[in-house]
Amino acid sequence: FTVAVSPDGKYVVSGSADNTARVWEIATGKEIARMTHDDWVDSIAFSPDGRYVASGSFDGTTRIWEINTAKEISRMNHDARVVSVAFSPDGKYVVSGSTDNTARVWEAGNGNEVARVTHEGGVNCVAFSPDGRHVISGSWDKTARIWEATTGKEISRMMHGGWVGVVEFSPDGKYVVTGA
Repeated sequence: FTVAVSPDGKYVVSGSADNTARVWEIATGKEIARMTHDDWVDSIAFSPDGRYVASGSFDGTTRIWEINTAKEISRMNHDARVVSVAFSPDGKYVVSGSTDNTARVWEAGNGNEVARVTHEGGVNCVAFSPDGRHVISGSWDKTARIWEATTGKEISRMMHGGWVGVVEFSPDGKYVVTGA
């Protein structure tokens, strides 16, 4: 369902309907880590330093894994499927979007919830701003919302004609792009 390339370009991680997230060495195709969920893995992201992977699953969890050992570092629970995950630029936080109508920011190392925003529909996509201060979330409720990453305070709401399936900040953080 999903793939991501490590920041150094040496590894790729894949998420699958076989309930696994797998890290592969690009040069050799060798599998170096296998992490298992209780249901499909629908979203995946590397930490900025490439040492960790965040995975989101239909089992309602977001999990942080160490890629060298496949050890689970932390587990965060939603009330429904997790369909989008992203690390903050400093790797300290992870944001997850879920069909439980929430996007949540968590401390990556221990899984503590830091902030939550609620939509009127499932959250399809999430992203951090380049400075890590803001998050954008896109939803089935036809909105994209920008909010403060550590408080959940809504900064801006953009209405769309259909459900929002993709969101991203520009590299300088001044603009966002959304697809609906």
